[in-house]
Amino acid sequence: MTHIVIGGGIMGLLTAYYLHSAGEKVLLLEQGQLGKESSWAGGGILSPLYPWRYPDALNDLAAWSQRAYPSLIDALKEKSGIDAQWWQCGFLMLDENEIEAAVPWARQRHQPMEVIDAAVIKTIAPGLSTTNIPGSAIWMPEIAQARNPRLLKALITTLRTQGVELREHCPVNRLIVSNNKVSGVICTDTKIHSSTVTVACGAWSRQLLAPWLSRLEVEPVRGQMLLFKADPALLTSMIMRESHYLIPRRDGRIIAGSTLEYVGFDKNVTQDARRELLNMAVNLLPELRNFPIEHHWAGLRPGNNLQTPAVCKHPTISGLFINTGHFRNGVVTAPASARLCADQILNIPSILDPAPYCL
Repeated sequence: MTHIVIGGGIMGLLTAYYLHSAGEKVLLLEQGQLGKESSWAGGGILSPLYPWRYPDALNDLAAWSQRAYPSLIDALKEKSGIDAQWWQCGFLMLDENEIEAAVPWARQRHQPMEVIDAAVIKTIAPGLSTTNIPGSAIWMPEIAQARNPRLLKALITTLRTQGVELREHCPVNRLIVSNNKVSGVICTDTKIHSSTVTVACGAWSRQLLAPWLSRLEVEPVRGQMLLFKADPALLTSMIMRESHYLIPRRDGRIIAGSTLEYVGFDKNVTQDARRELLNMAVNLLPELRNFPIEHHWAGLRPGNNLQTPAVCKHPTISGLFINTGHFRNGVVTAPASARLCADQILNIPSILDPAPYCL
C-alpha cells in the first residue's frame, strides 16, 4: 500500500521521511515547488518566540523536536551531503516585561534560562545600540537554529535518493471520500488511490478539509523578512525585542524578521514592511546600516484558530490524517509533529499523547 502525503513543506517531507524509515511506501504531492513555501521562508529559530505564552502541548512538541534535531540533521547530512547548520548560538530576549512569566515557566520545564544584567548583555551582543540595552534580559543559552532552506534541500535530496516518489506541480483538487472512508485524491483530472491520505499542506489545508472539517480554520498569515550580507563577527547569537528578531548565520548573513499580515494568499513584498524591518534592524544593531540588503521575501504561515496544531486522525473519516496549523512554529515542532503523525498512521505507540492535538 502507498501512503499519500499532500504538501511538500517540512511537515509533509518529514512525515514522508518517518513513514519511509518505517518501511512504508510513500507518494508525496506538492502543488508547486518542493520546500518553497513557509518552511523555506522562516528564520529557523528552534524555539517558540515566547514559549511561556503557549500551552504545554505546543511546548511538548518543541521540546521533543529540540532533542531530535542534532541527530536528524547529522543523519540527513550523511545521506544527502547537505549540512543544515544546526547551531546552538543562544537566544537573547530583550523584553524585560516577559521576565516575570518566563522564569517560572523555565523552572517548571527544566529549560536553561538566565536573567542577565546590562553588563552581560553587552558581552553577548556587543554591537547592540545602547538605547536598546535594558536593565535586565532573558538569556536562553541552549536554544539553537537551523538553516531551514538547507534543511529542506537535505530532506528532499535524501527522500529522492531513497526512492520516495515526490511529485511537484501536482495540485490536489479534492479528496475522494465515501462512506466515511478516504480512498484517494483527485489531481486535476487524475485519480490517485490510497486508503491513507495525510493533509500537510500548511496554509492551503483548509480548502481540502473544509467539506469534512469546519472546526479547524487554517488561514494564511504573511510574514516578510530581510537578509543582510554582513560580517560573521557582528552578531553571534539570536536577538529578539517586541516580537522582532535578528538571526545570524555562520557566514555572517543576518535575517531580520518578521511581519504578521492577514492579507490572504498574497505573497508580494511591500516597501512599508521593508522600511519597518530595516528600521528595527538598524535600531537594534546600528552597524547593519553599513551592510547591503541581499534579499527581501515573504512567506505564508498556516495560522490556526486553535491553540495547538492539528496532528491527528480525522475524527470521522477513516484513513484521513491531518498535520497542519503550526502558525509560526512549523520548523520548531516539525520532527515531533511529523513523527507523531506517522505513529498514528502506522497505528503504533506515539512519541507523545496524541489527545491534545486531536480535533
